[in-house]
Amino acid sequence: MQLIERRIGFVFALFLLFLGLGAIRAAWLGVVRADTLRAAAATQQQASIDVPARRGSIVDRNGLELAVSEPAVSIAATPYLVRDPLKVARILSPVINEPQADLLEKLSRKDTGFVWLARKVPGARGRKVRKLGIEGLELVPESRRIYPRKFLASQLLGLVGTDGDGLAGLEHRHDDVLRGRAGKRLLVKDAMGDAIKLSEERKAIVGKPLKLTLDARIQERTEQVLAAVGERYRPRKGATAVVMDPRNGEILAMANWPRVDANNVGAAPEWARQNRAIGTSYEPGSTFKAFPVGGALEEGKVNPGTTFQLGPTIQVADREIGEANDHVYGTQTTAGIIQKSSNVGTVMIGQRLTARRFDHWVRRFGFGRPTGVDLPGEEGGILLPLEKYSGSSMGNLPIGQGLAVTPMQMATAYSAIANGGVLRPPRVVKEIGSDPTALPPGRRILRKRTADQLRSMLEGVIDPNGTASVAQIPGYKLAGKTGTAEKPDPITGGYSEVNYVASFVGFAPARNPRLLVTVMVDEPEGDIYGGSVAAPAWREITSFALNYLKIPPK
Repeated sequence: MQLIERRIGFVFALFLLFLGLGAIRAAWLGVVRADTLRAAAATQQQASIDVPARRGSIVDRNGLELAVSEPAVSIAATPYLVRDPLKVARILSPVINEPQADLLEKLSRKDTGFVWLARKVPGARGRKVRKLGIEGLELVPESRRIYPRKFLASQLLGLVGTDGDGLAGLEHRHDDVLRGRAGKRLLVKDAMGDAIKLSEERKAIVGKPLKLTLDARIQERTEQVLAAVGERYRPRKGATAVVMDPRNGEILAMANWPRVDANNVGAAPEWARQNRAIGTSYEPGSTFKAFPVGGALEEGKVNPGTTFQLGPTIQVADREIGEANDHVYGTQTTAGIIQKSSNVGTVMIGQRLTARRFDHWVRRFGFGRPTGVDLPGEEGGILLPLEKYSGSSMGNLPIGQGLAVTPMQMATAYSAIANGGVLRPPRVVKEIGSDPTALPPGRRILRKRTADQLRSMLEGVIDPNGTASVAQIPGYKLAGKTGTAEKPDPITGGYSEVNYVASFVGFAPARNPRLLVTVMVDEPEGDIYGGSVAAPAWREITSFALNYLKIPPK
């Protein structure tokens, strides 16, 4: 009997011991680890879901959509919940257009509980996946950026990455306003993991739209003209054109060749994706001659009728500069030097101006620094500081050699001549949301009288005796300048005998300019001259825009 009582006491003692241990464990979990366990339970039973905001659209000046966002889904998987990875990969592959081998590799992973199978799949494909009812898959709502006009202005618009970040062009520059703000939803699950409540913690805010100064019709025509140039001359480094309103700096078109499909940027070579209008520097050649002449006019060193006796060459220090045109020897006026594009005459005008004042004037026209256009990645060109001029610098700089500019700089500088001497930064964005962007302030760099004189001299370039008579448009008085520039040869250190830049820049109508157009063709084949390669393209673009905008002949 005593033995039985001892055994009962032992069992009871064990019971008390385990009861005490249980009480201590309960106290430990309920007091010491309460916060940690509560957080773990919340993690298992609550999920915070990001709700992506729809990205703001980009439209042209007339409201035509250039970039929009549409509903999409991204498809993720929890690999260990997928029972038959091979079967699932085989079923999913044609639905989401992903290689079966890639899907199988992701679904077979053992080192993670989450993998993306496809990002930003169109909504119709997402619905097909949902209907399959495959365990272990999750569909995450997102939005997908598309460009309805495909190739139109693609280098200017840029692109958006998989995670919704603007990576280039306007998409990058204005990413902060376009992307909006993501929302949040709280999903509450029961102990079995079934959803019982979905509440909105923060509402998604749609991104603001951008309205551009671009006109899609002018942009399309400009790209078509460049495509014809590309087909005929096959420029090895591409071609670009800018159309702007010189009165306010609004860009109506900014085109590049080759064209790139904005919906499939990865299919294009990297160099073709670049917006050459702002990102490529080149030696301008004769299109640059207007600027030292403008400075000399403003300072009274010359006037349009000042005469010069021109020889076939001119010696500047150790360099001999000759003419590209055999018909400009003898007596020429300042106006004739511009009309005939005389190298010798321009150098003589530059010498009257002096190196110090030449440096002042080219910088005053905006060269050597970015124009300030509201686009990312703008280059500032290359301009030697005055202290690095050599004895022969004033033999090559006035004729556009030994320095580099961008097409955007050239268009902006010529717009100052066109609008009466006021240099104004160009702009691409007209409105953000419903708010108009501020018109960039201009600054006067030439007296109106000087600008008018220079404009009149540039009219002569497109006259029958000028270097760009092929640019004439019946009924219109036009002004502009050709450029045929040898490209530097990095191997010899001199200039190439085969690679050239052909360019033309001009405005219309000459007496009351409403359009400023510049065309640059980099390393054309078969022909190299600005007057025969770039000027006809300029005429086609300008003629279309004059008619489309109903600008009357003047």
